[in-house]
This record gives sequence, structure tokens and C-alpha cells, in this order.
Amino acid sequence: MPYGSRLAATMTRRLGRACVYTPSARLALYLALRRWCRPGARVLMSPVNDDVILFVVLAAGCRPVQAPVSVWDGNIDPAAVPEATWRGIDAVLTTNLYGIPDRVVQLRRRCDQLGIPLIEDAAHAIGTHVDGRPVGTFGTAAAFSLSKHVAATAGGFLAVEDARTRRELELLRDDLLTPRRLREDLTVTLRPLARSSVRTLHLVRPVWRTMQRLGLLERDAFRMALHAPRLTASALSAPSLTAYEPWVRVDLHAFRVRHGTLVRGQLALRMAHLDDDLTRRRAGVALLAGTAWASPALRERAVPDGPLPLFRVPLLVQGRDALLERLVDHGMVCGYVYDPPLDDYAGAEFVEPSPDPSAARWFASHVLPADPLTARRMTGALTRERVATARPPVREAPTAAVT
Repeated sequence: MPYGSRLAATMTRRLGRACVYTPSARLALYLALRRWCRPGARVLMSPVNDDVILFVVLAAGCRPVQAPVSVWDGNIDPAAVPEATWRGIDAVLTTNLYGIPDRVVQLRRRCDQLGIPLIEDAAHAIGTHVDGRPVGTFGTAAAFSLSKHVAATAGGFLAVEDARTRRELELLRDDLLTPRRLREDLTVTLRPLARSSVRTLHLVRPVWRTMQRLGLLERDAFRMALHAPRLTASALSAPSLTAYEPWVRVDLHAFRVRHGTLVRGQLALRMAHLDDDLTRRRAGVALLAGTAWASPALRERAVPDGPLPLFRVPLLVQGRDALLERLVDHGMVCGYVYDPPLDDYAGAEFVEPSPDPSAARWFASHVLPADPLTARRMTGALTRERVATARPPVREAPTAAVT
């Protein structure tokens, strides 16, 4: 029986697509890029994205092409992508940033016209639907992450269109997995319990401040250190996950470890509660969407079944960076800030810059990704801090992606 097949079967039932289990979404995305993109392929993507994803694309031997984005949600704006760019790309990678869906219908239509694959990064978007279809069923392939949901710290899936392709990818995955280690299994199993205890005992502030003082955080800023000379040298080995592992492993060192039955058993139990998690997220999104800080994208993406079950809620605030520090004193650590945009962070040596970077720069510097599971605490903290709402210099009419 293939590794992780029971977990994959659970996800297959949810999506209606063949799924491959992986220890992480970043490994799932790497599999998709290796399967559908030749070395040197140019991949259109949003510059408002995790830097780990940039390094996964580079590890696959591809050239990241940064797209213009919507100022309201940070996702690709298909209408703003120049025709010359469309004619020169080999694949499109969505983001579904914080769970707000990309304009996937338009992107799929354009990919079909060009005869290129659409790869969905759905790590933030389990449970999100577009036109009644789950995100992850529009593309040639889609990567999902359990570590963004149900308090898991491992686990991912690659959803594909047919069982034959799934079998091919299982073989490629098995070649990339590293051997199971008991220490890693115990760490992955116990970390969610430790996090829950810290929150329950109201120890977020002292624990976080102590980790900062002791230098225990892998990132000193929103982005990891680029180490450009080493990155340039690694390109000589691409495609190679091993060559880029120092960057790809940040924040998740066991991203390709073959976890044992202990971890997979815990993930199966947590997946059984996924719908409860999504219900709680919808309730938090409903509360935050009604605040003055909510991005208009939240209201424009209303669906008949109610609010989206977002991983994070994009709030647009003035003085975001200083606010993040003050929120720690309220017991909230807000991660998943992708600032500066990837073209400003990495430069033209490693990415093709966006032809219009202004919207990405504004959104990345003003968005506060709020956890919908702490919505009441967040609204209370922002009210006490008297946080002002941020508005872009020139308003862009939001484009609805969900009907």
C-alpha cells in the first residue's frame, strides 16, 4: 500500500480528485513543478507570497515571473498581466493568499488558451469554493497543507486529475523522502500540544519575548536571509531539492521526512475535525469582515453559504510593523507577513520583476493577517490600540472571484 494512502483517500473523497500524501505542501508543490515544468520554465506567480515558495520554484529549476496583483488581496490580477508576459510563460502558480481565492476561472481559461499548466497553491485554502467548486480542482495540480489547519504541524497533499498521474507522482515522492526519525515524529506529535498549552496558560507574550531574546527564531525579519552568493551557486545544480534545502526547510525542517504511523495517525484524527475547524473559521471571518479594517476583498468574495473559511483574514492597517510588536503584548503573534514582495526581496538575478509592483508593495506593507480563530481578541486589541484603517493612494475596483 502506498505511503500515506489512507490520508490521501480522505482528501480524495473531499475533493473528488486523486491525491498524493506528502509530509508538507512545499514538497507537494515541488513534485508538481518537476512533473509539469521543464528546467528553465518561466512560472507566473504573485510576489506577495512566502519566500519558501520562491525557493521551491528555484529548486525545481524554474524562473519565477512576478505578476501584477490586486491591491486588495495580493493575488494575481490577470487583466494587468501584459500580453508579452502571457506569451512568454510556461506555467501559472496561484497563491490563494490567506484563503482568498485567486481569479482562478480567468487564469484557467488563459492557461487553456496558451496550452500551459495551471498549478494551484491551495495551502491556505482548504474548504474554499469558487463557483461551487473547491479550490484545488481547477488546475492541472494543486498543493494543500494540513499544517495550516486543524492545528497540525505536518502533512500535505498534491491533488491531480487522474490515478495514473498519481501513481507516477508517488514514485517521484518516494525518491525524495528522507528516512523516518523517531525524534522528528515525537517533535511533530508534541508541538501542537505545546502550542495549545502556551495559549491556554496565557504564556504567548513571555514565551515569544524569550525566544526573541535568545535568538531561537529562524527569521530576524519577515523574510529569511537571502544569502545571494550561495543561492547563485545552488542554481548550478538545479533542479535539485537538496541544493536548495537550506532555504526550503526554514520553519519546517521535516518537510520531506517520511513520518511514521504516530504522526500519520495523529493527522488522521485531526482531519476528522477539519469541518469543525472550517466552521469556526467562518464565524471569525464573519466578525472581522464587518470591521473597518477588513479588506474590501472579503465583502466582494461573499458566497451563498456564508463567509469563506479563511486561514487568515487580511486587515488593512496603518503602522502595521509597529502594531505587530504591540499585539504580542495582547497575547497574539501574527505571522505570514510577506513583505517586501519577492521581486524587491530577491532582485532581478533570481526573479523576473513585476511590470507594475506598486499594488504588491502597498498591500504587503499594510496587510495584517489576522487569525479568524482569535477574531474577538483581535478586534478588541485593535480597538484599544485605536488602529487606523489603511487605504491605497488610488482605489482599485475589487474583482469578485466567487459567485
